[in-house]
Amino acid sequence: MKSPRHPRYARHRFPAEVISHAVWLYFRFPLSLRMVEEMLAARGILVSHETV
Repeated sequence: MKSPRHPRYARHRFPAEVISHAVWLYFRFPLSLRMVEEMLAARGILVSHETV
């Protein structure tokens, strides 16, 4: 059974935790979107920089 999703992220492909972590990385550190993509890939989350 799928876990319930927050209504704000209802139509998004990734769980709210992944989205919020990518946004946190981008705004907390001076990183480019491609660097955020690489950091998530190192943790096993495959996204493109356009998705981030």
